[in-house]
Amino acid sequence: MESESARVEGSAGVAYFNRVAKPGENLLARGRLHWIIYANAFLPLALAIGVAIAGVFMNDPHVSVPLYIAAVLLGLLALWTFLARFVIGATTEFTVTDHRVIVKRGLFSLHTIEIAHDKIESVDVDQTLLGRMLGYGTVTIRGVGSSWDPIPQIADPIAFRNAITVH
Repeated sequence: MESESARVEGSAGVAYFNRVAKPGENLLARGRLHWIIYANAFLPLALAIGVAIAGVFMNDPHVSVPLYIAAVLLGLLALWTFLARFVIGATTEFTVTDHRVIVKRGLFSLHTIEIAHDKIESVDVDQTLLGRMLGYGTVTIRGVGSSWDPIPQIADPIAFRNAITVH
C-alpha cells in the first residue's frame, strides 16, 4: 500500500512513481525527455511546406497537383512522427527518490528499471556539442555488477546526474 507522504499530488509525469512509492519514500528529482525528441518530425514538416510553396508557384496543374499531394503526404508523415514522439515523451518517467532511481518507459508494454542508491557505482553523462548548446544528453548509470541502458535525450542531464549522486 502506498503512503500518502510518498505521493506527489497533482504532478504530471509521476504516475508510475505514485503507484510504486514505498512508505516514507520521497521524490527528490524528476527528469524528462528534451524537446529534441521531436526533431524527426521537423524535417518532413519543412519538406511539406517547401513542396507546397513550390506547388503554388507552378503554373501547370500537371505539376502543381502532384506537388500538393506530396506536401499532404509529407505533412501526414510529420504529424505521425510528432504523435509517436509525443506518446514516447508522455509515457516516459525518470525519478530520483531518497532510496532509488526509477526509469519507466512504455504505454502498451512496460519497461522499468530501478536501482538503489547504495548499488550505484557511477553516473556517466555524454553530451554532443548540440546537446550542450540545447541542454540535453545521455545519462548512463553503472551499478554494482551491471550497467543500465543509456537514457538518451534527457533534458538537463547534469542536474539529473547531480540529483542521483548527491544522495
